[in-house]
Amino acid sequence: MADSSSKKKPGGVHQGHRQRVKTEFTARGLAGMPDHRALELLLFYAIPQGDVNPLAHALVEQFGSLAGVFHATREQLLAVRGVGENTATLIQLMPALAGRYMEERASFQGQLTESWHFKELLMPLFFGARNEMVYLVCMDGKQKLICYRKLGEGVPDRVDITGRQVVEVALACGATRVALAHNHVSGIALCSGQDIQTTRHLSQLLNQVGVYLVDHFIIAEDDMVSMRESGYLSV
Repeated sequence: MADSSSKKKPGGVHQGHRQRVKTEFTARGLAGMPDHRALELLLFYAIPQGDVNPLAHALVEQFGSLAGVFHATREQLLAVRGVGENTATLIQLMPALAGRYMEERASFQGQLTESWHFKELLMPLFFGARNEMVYLVCMDGKQKLICYRKLGEGVPDRVDITGRQVVEVALACGATRVALAHNHVSGIALCSGQDIQTTRHLSQLLNQVGVYLVDHFIIAEDDMVSMRESGYLSV
């Protein structure tokens, strides 16, 4: 059942509005389209009838931006008047689909020798994340990708993993080289003192079993920082 919205009145400024918005997108894409208009276009498909412009405005105002709307939890979305199950599901589906698309496009089969190689591989894994997550990228001696594994997920500002967990995953994958990656939900890709201390400890543990820690990447939104390039990991 479609979500409810205000009934569309015949005539008036909203007559043909949906088709005009669709035509605008078909002609120019999202270029120059404000957040509320882009969201309104999406809402057409959750709410087939009625004026969804006020709801689009309300969502952008509530969460600050289109990105904020897509990052909202289901409970937060449903708390907004006019948002029903269909609308909440469609809004949450969009970043999930975008992440899947980016991940499939970034299926990296070559050697991971440059930071941009890792960025291409890793960014889709953290797309839209609301909590901190840690991934381990496992490689062979030539730094060719073997696999990547999610080690854990925590709360917005913390995730806990153990050295034993990292070592066991690396050895189980047959890796001789690995890279760590975790995100900062705060949006600031800076290495904390705890990040540096933990990374150096993990590097020592991995060395003891013949696995080399290539790097540890900190990711925040569309930014990524290499701890090795920043001088926090010795050669």
